Amino acid sequence: MDLTGLILRVTAGRPHVLLATVPGGAAVRLAAERLLRARDWPQASTPAKADLLLVAGPDLPELRTALERLWRDMPAPRARVHARTPDEVEAALDSGRALLGSPAVQRESAAPPGEAVGHREGEHGAQERHEGDDQAPGHDGDGGGEGEAGRAGDAHGGPDGEHAPHDAGQDTEAEHGDGRQAPDGQVPDGQAPDGHGDHGDHGDNGDNGNHGDHGGHGGHGGHGNHGGHGGHGGHGGGQTDMPGGLPMAESGADRDGLTLDRLHLPLGPFLADWPAGLTVRLVLQGDVVQRVDVDEPARPADDAAVEAFWVQPWLRAASGEPVTVGEAVRRRAAAHLDSLGRLLAVAGWPAEAVRAGRLRDDLLSGAPRAAVAPRLERLTRRVGRSRTLAWLTRGIGVVTAQKAREAGAGGPAARADGDVTARYRQWLADIRHDLPRLEDPAPLDVAVEDSPRGPWSAEAPPSAALIALLPPLLEGAELAAARLVVASLDPDPEELVSRGVVEVARG
Repeated sequence: MDLTGLILRVTAGRPHVLLATVPGGAAVRLAAERLLRARDWPQASTPAKADLLLVAGPDLPELRTALERLWRDMPAPRARVHARTPDEVEAALDSGRALLGSPAVQRESAAPPGEAVGHREGEHGAQERHEGDDQAPGHDGDGGGEGEAGRAGDAHGGPDGEHAPHDAGQDTEAEHGDGRQAPDGQVPDGQAPDGHGDHGDHGDNGDNGNHGDHGGHGGHGGHGNHGGHGGHGGHGGGQTDMPGGLPMAESGADRDGLTLDRLHLPLGPFLADWPAGLTVRLVLQGDVVQRVDVDEPARPADDAAVEAFWVQPWLRAASGEPVTVGEAVRRRAAAHLDSLGRLLAVAGWPAEAVRAGRLRDDLLSGAPRAAVAPRLERLTRRVGRSRTLAWLTRGIGVVTAQKAREAGAGGPAARADGDVTARYRQWLADIRHDLPRLEDPAPLDVAVEDSPRGPWSAEAPPSAALIALLPPLLEGAELAAARLVVASLDPDPEELVSRGVVEVARG
């Protein structure tokens, strides 16, 4: 009996797919999510749980090393494919399944790095890489930073009692910073609003089951054992590389006058429910963020044009094309649902996150108002009235209207005039406001209708202001709360590298 072949066929029958979206790949990601739901293929939240890596979007040279790190973290059997456009997604997934179920390919992939064949190209841009590609050019002591930092397991409890798969090592209780506990004894992702959570056993190949999708300590194996770092010598700060690439933390005084380890932790650019291509580098003492640096988003090569998906109606209208108000508000409402779904996933409410994603897809496919209105009303009512979700997010990442104006931010972040709770409720209010106008035939005036993240301007994309807000909001915050803050602002790096913005920058 060919046991290996049987295992590969079973794995390839329903593979766990890890989506790695690059700037310019939003449309590809949406197509992949729709197809994965239709095929009932589960999405993996971490490399350790993935069988198939799907890279969504154009080839960005700056992100190749991070992708290689992500690929190395995946256990065998595994396959890797690339879909550059939405039309390539189906062929890429079929190619990945075939590669995953091939004993010859998997034997070659499991060979020592010096013996593997470089890579195999599939149809329509789908490709599978073997261990020979793992040592990407420029790989050094920076180690497991970008592709693996922030990896996390599935959330174990939703705000209203929804339950996701429970990972080994997860604790089902988490205490709030002031000693309170959630009404049901569980807090999504094992954390409370202040970011306090269980920091127990973080083993199992560096996969952190305790923080759900927050990614706080993903891949770190706990504070004492930094096995998931893969080395951060390239971050500076006086760290010393140890055998095996393990870093020694530097020490420094914290806000309470104690001397604690200082750890360098990059979040992104490939993190579940995270802005595509965004890399936020944190310096931590304990669970408290002491310093924040945000990398410039990766830009395409000169011959590769990136179109920002969510602001396409505004880009087209600015260039003189006829665009209706109905098309623009439909895209805006879908963008808010996409952002809401990511926030709900980070908060540990996967069932409502899936519902938000389905409604988003229906709006993008042109579904009439009558077909989506009842479901949208149920979603906005349930999420907006959830006491537990509000309890989890209140007081986190406060952005006043004045602070938003000073940073140049507009749109929902400025109108919300408050914390994470205020911002997701503002999304819900905006969706309800846009719903009656889905078929409005009036021409779009970009000076009147805001893009999803604020008034559109190629000279100053609204996501640039949202990214500028992150360092002051995250400094001094608990680590797990940082994921909620980023999700509630949900900046779109595509806006900063889109064709229209680049053309304006070049004059």
